[in-house]
Amino acid sequence: MKKVPSLTLTEYYRLLFSCLILFLWGCSSDSSVPVEEEEDIEDPVVSTLPLIAISTNGNEIVDEPKSDATFIISKEDVVSYEGNMGIEIRGATSQFFPKKSFGFETRDAANEDLDASLLDYPEEEDWILYAPYSDKSLMRNMLVYDLSRDMQRYASRTQFVEVSINGVDQGVYVFMEKLKRDANRIDINKLKEDENDGEDLTGGYILKIDKTAGTNLGEGYNDENSFVSNYAPRNAALDQEIYFLYEEPDAEDITAAQKDYISNYMAEFEAALASDNFADMETGYAAYIDIDSFIDFFILNELSNNVDGYRLSTFMHKDKNDKLKMGPIWDFNLAFGNADYCDGGATNVWAYRFNERCPEDFWQVPFWWERLMEDPAYVSKLKKRWGQLRGGSLSNSAIFGRIDTYTTALNQPGAAEANFNLWPVLGTYVWPNNFVGNTYAEELNYLTDWINDRLSWMDTQIDAL
Repeated sequence: MKKVPSLTLTEYYRLLFSCLILFLWGCSSDSSVPVEEEEDIEDPVVSTLPLIAISTNGNEIVDEPKSDATFIISKEDVVSYEGNMGIEIRGATSQFFPKKSFGFETRDAANEDLDASLLDYPEEEDWILYAPYSDKSLMRNMLVYDLSRDMQRYASRTQFVEVSINGVDQGVYVFMEKLKRDANRIDINKLKEDENDGEDLTGGYILKIDKTAGTNLGEGYNDENSFVSNYAPRNAALDQEIYFLYEEPDAEDITAAQKDYISNYMAEFEAALASDNFADMETGYAAYIDIDSFIDFFILNELSNNVDGYRLSTFMHKDKNDKLKMGPIWDFNLAFGNADYCDGGATNVWAYRFNERCPEDFWQVPFWWERLMEDPAYVSKLKKRWGQLRGGSLSNSAIFGRIDTYTTALNQPGAAEANFNLWPVLGTYVWPNNFVGNTYAEELNYLTDWINDRLSWMDTQIDAL
């Protein structure tokens, strides 16, 4: 299999421009988080958000490996958790921002992995502190994850917190569950190394369409970490291909038999979807996929016009003796009108038709979604599901009610104001903002107006399908 670069030239220039902007704000070329002494802050704002106070004990936080540290979670001076952690910088493009996101694992006194319940979430060891930076509403990821769970589709549980490192405030973060196989997260069977035949071999698997990351084996996409689709994306101008990355079992642990099974399953699904009889309920695509999960995944990506939708940060999973399901959703910080390329800021385009607008982008949308929309039965189910959701969890009142709740949580204790004092990005372009508001209120007004326009457009378009 050929190796490809992890960034296109277009992506490279975007990142280069982002780093220039951030340099003007004092961006450091060092990707580590420096160790700073504790500072005395005059007249601190008393916040009602949970505080996660991290002490690195003289260690720097870097992008791999995880650094030893300790942390305390408290709310209004009441401690709910105290213990050890291993912490590292996470993210791809976001690593160019001065406000860093972190991945961490909870550890015991011997610094071994430890399942723990943090902020009343189910016990696990892997967690994320996501740093909203280009998303100046601070809430795009939280909004879509909450909406997904309202639709009875698991998404990472989230809540706003404030973070300090060695006594230095870092502003507002979103505390999140890392996506992984777990009874309380992606609830699928654990596929063991010795399960290589029979029904044991049928699950569970997690695949991902995404950029390669440091945890993938080798350089770029290769036979060790991924397999390639047999079908080119529609409208692609540069012979781009679709790669499926092994997420569970991961590239290091998956066996040859397991690779063969899941790659053959995906090949059979795509062949059925591409066939003349693709709409046949017995022999077509319906024999391979959970249609309802595909529809819900489609609705959330379209509701938000997620410019990365379907082509990046796209998870899917297959349990033992079950069909392929889409999701959970992930990484919507550039959604809801927050991208200035490929019509990412538009309210009147289909996200799944990305390839038509940007045929030269390296990461393209698989042919699946256009093909599914050619099946009247699929469209009928989509229209019915949209109607149900618009009368409940995706009604205007439900969505804007959530935004109002977030706004109160961030404004009443002064958390949002303190965040933008630390990171003065209001009124400044941060890649890839489609809108630049001078105040936090303007950013929120843009978000709500955008969603209102998007819902109106989708109501009309889906009704006309």
